[in-house]
Amino acid sequence: METWEFGRTVRRWRDRTAPEVVGVPVGRRRRATGLRREELAALAGISADYLTRLEQGRATAPSAQVAESLARALRLSDTERDLLYRLAGHAAPGPDIVPSRVPSSVQRLLDRLSHTPVVVYDASWTLVLANAPYDALMGDTTAWRGLERNAVWRNVARLPSRVVHTPQERAEHEARLVADLRLTASRYPADRTLRRLITDLVSGSPRFAELWDGEAPPPPADPSRRKTIDHPEAGPITLDCDTLFVVLDDLRISVYTAEPGTEDADRLALAVVLGTQALQL
Repeated sequence: METWEFGRTVRRWRDRTAPEVVGVPVGRRRRATGLRREELAALAGISADYLTRLEQGRATAPSAQVAESLARALRLSDTERDLLYRLAGHAAPGPDIVPSRVPSSVQRLLDRLSHTPVVVYDASWTLVLANAPYDALMGDTTAWRGLERNAVWRNVARLPSRVVHTPQERAEHEARLVADLRLTASRYPADRTLRRLITDLVSGSPRFAELWDGEAPPPPADPSRRKTIDHPEAGPITLDCDTLFVVLDDLRISVYTAEPGTEDADRLALAVVLGTQALQL
């Protein structure tokens, strides 16, 4: 019953959500007043086929991550989000769980940066959302699943990245990420998902295990720094990367910008245009 009600509820909230409110362009010939199924799927980072099966009650046991992604895409209130979790068979996250909620005030900020590459992580450095300009600059994140969505894992496992690091910069960046994850673990000792993440990192990455067990102090915090991105079409782009911390919601927001009028600004604009077009094909 709850599985069927989950899908019916998502469908009802999808129908009531105005596209312009969630940043979906509206054409002159559009008839639907709410979101189309494929539009909500894209916003939530799930396949349209899976969303169809959820709404029709043919997919069972949606994960907490799916419930959170749909709640965020639909801009649900806290009460509605908690209901969606319960209908999915999960307890709503409490204060002892790493939050991945993007509050409406932060979402409004992100909406105003819709033409700027922005990525949001929770306190475990697991990807919460990346906007279209970020995917255009760094590569598509929508297909990432499991550990692939965790920035600590992507760095210590040396997964492919367009960011150019010297060996020293890479080592210092990894050490900072692991040190921050250790602080997160101390704040959320009851979070089972976080404990499982750390176990997977320790068993899957000797580099992480070395840093996790090491006693050396982490490098100084560096929340604002320059990064060079080797874009396949636009070439090397050196940008300011500012990481903003939302204290109450324990989020990390990284914003990539270039000084206006520079060659890097032109290359960034080109990368965003080319990448956004490719993602829409």
